[in-house]
Amino acid sequence: MLKRHRSKRHGSSVVLKRHRSSVVELLPHDVVELILERLPVKPLLRLKSVSKRWKSTIESHRFKERQFIRRKQSRGIDVLFVSLGDDETRGMRIVLGSSIVWMVRLPTSCTVVCHGSCDGLLCLYSLENPSFVVNPATRWHQSFPLSSYQQLIFDRLKIKGALDITCAKLGFGRDKVRGTYKPVWLYNSSEYGLENITTCEVFDFSTNSWRFLHQASPYRILGDHYPVYLDGSLYWFTECEETKVLSFDLHTETFQVISKTPFPHVRDPEDFTMCILDNRLCVSETNWPTQVIWSFDSSGGMDPWKKLCSIDLTETISWYGKAGSTLFPIAILDKTKLLLHSRSNLQPVVIYDLQTKSYGVLFTPTTRGSCVFYSESLFSALSN
Repeated sequence: MLKRHRSKRHGSSVVLKRHRSSVVELLPHDVVELILERLPVKPLLRLKSVSKRWKSTIESHRFKERQFIRRKQSRGIDVLFVSLGDDETRGMRIVLGSSIVWMVRLPTSCTVVCHGSCDGLLCLYSLENPSFVVNPATRWHQSFPLSSYQQLIFDRLKIKGALDITCAKLGFGRDKVRGTYKPVWLYNSSEYGLENITTCEVFDFSTNSWRFLHQASPYRILGDHYPVYLDGSLYWFTECEETKVLSFDLHTETFQVISKTPFPHVRDPEDFTMCILDNRLCVSETNWPTQVIWSFDSSGGMDPWKKLCSIDLTETISWYGKAGSTLFPIAILDKTKLLLHSRSNLQPVVIYDLQTKSYGVLFTPTTRGSCVFYSESLFSALSN
């Protein structure tokens, strides 16, 4: 007897036949794999029960990588709003247009989300609780213990009741060579009575432990800025007379300055920010009423920063209530629409049309949280 399995949402079909208690493919398995690669994560999770071979295929790292690449190419990125409110509202929401497509409850009381996503994974943390890596599409999650830095902060909170320093931000990314995922703390040492200019801690999921790097950054960093991840490296701003961009290769675990910023002498750190747009490292500077965004081109020689766009912020006063606010670029959608969010979590997430120079509201959060760019995947931080 022939049995046809059909994905109702996408109309893809694979012809199978059942022989006694087993399922036999009537198509070559490499053809089956090509069909499966085109499916989103949710049906793939169900299809693992079809046969042992399908389960093995879908769980293989090679298949996960191919499916993730094809999914990004066909669908692009989604907007993920991570709600960091109380227990009733804490969760992740995929937002398309003005509608919430689905929401995932978080298994954690973490209060901060790392910048963006890495292979469909998000990293969340707080200063006093274990951190989490979460895959919103599969509901997979993994906790990992506090670092020495978090313990330093926690101890200082118990003694003084409030912090008199700027807390560093956790970075999260992937070693492209080994395929391993690494949370990274980089912080200035002198504030904690430590030696060296900076201190760096890297988490290893294989040993479930943190370790210190012997050679941390030779430059102090701007700790109140989130590090961003792109193509195997994390990036920070340096705290120098001339602001520079510092990179950390997650495979070699080495630091280097890649360039000065196109605005080396900005006085207020709140006037500039770093982000990833269209798979490019970008920085922006606000000089009211204009915010300019540059993208980094490593082949650009002596002038690697190319002006991406210039935004008139005057119109945003009606939403954000004051002049001078720097907006955080989140993603470029459909090649012409720039997604922006403010430092205040409860203010609208807006879309700026790069062609018409006009604004529109994507949605207004009802709880405290963060907006990140996101592409769904089958990955976990424990993938081989």
